[in-house]
Amino acid sequence: GAFSTGVGSTDFAAALASGECWLRVPESIKFVFRGELGPWVGGKDLILYTIGKIGVDGASYAAMEFSGEVIDALPIDDRFTMSNMAIEAGGKAGLFCPDDKTLQYVKARAKRPFTAHRSDPDAVYQKTFDFEVSELEPQVALPHSPANAKPVGGIGTVEIDQAVIGSCTNGRLRDLRSAARVLKGQRVHPRVRCIVVPGTQEIYLEAVREGLVEIFIEAGAVVSTPTCGPCPGGHMGVIASGEKAVSSTNRNFIGRMGSPQAEIYLANPAVVAASAVTGVIAHPKEVAAS
Repeated sequence: GAFSTGVGSTDFAAALASGECWLRVPESIKFVFRGELGPWVGGKDLILYTIGKIGVDGASYAAMEFSGEVIDALPIDDRFTMSNMAIEAGGKAGLFCPDDKTLQYVKARAKRPFTAHRSDPDAVYQKTFDFEVSELEPQVALPHSPANAKPVGGIGTVEIDQAVIGSCTNGRLRDLRSAARVLKGQRVHPRVRCIVVPGTQEIYLEAVREGLVEIFIEAGAVVSTPTCGPCPGGHMGVIASGEKAVSSTNRNFIGRMGSPQAEIYLANPAVVAASAVTGVIAHPKEVAAS
């Protein structure tokens, strides 16, 4: 099994020196997702919807366990996105019960024997949330919190200056394919800077082989090497005062991507791609259908 969580620099240094890290065993919160996801809806939308329901501290120091038939059908890439953003609800980790998809993924990469761990049948949870998500629309988190999640069709007209596709949150191959499906044969709006950031060099190389990078470049996007880049306001897409960005990254706090006077909206890669084309935050069906 794998328990992945974030630590500060002091804990990290201590772990490097000692091989150990002190953690309090977290309680578990169970999230059950029922139904069947519609077109253009995936893991990013599920986690934004969840954070919108419970708040940024709704799972403080808890292990968030995701389950249900929707999760069973969810691709590995989308599961990574949900685990990545568990911390945005205060969670200590985002966990999925290992299934065939998990084992196939791990077996292709594991360099030593591993054991799959599952919740006990009589496991006790701090809380259980049950969500029916068959009618869920692509979600957009408005400034300045991932908890400000709204359906893309319910946010009105939001003009943007920048669109960021990728990152550690949504920069996997499935994410890039989704964005390319929207951008193919289209052009980025003249007012918009569209930046694509693959999650790893391996993903970047495969995106080149599949022709995804060609689609992005022909659409007028800029493709970066894997980097944190614009997400923490580091470089290659730092936004200025008064600008608005829609991004498939994980945080939209004040000043996160640059100026404190800028606005950041979070969405899935297809929504970001559609927004790059239209110049306003848009549902992918508005662009892909054309």
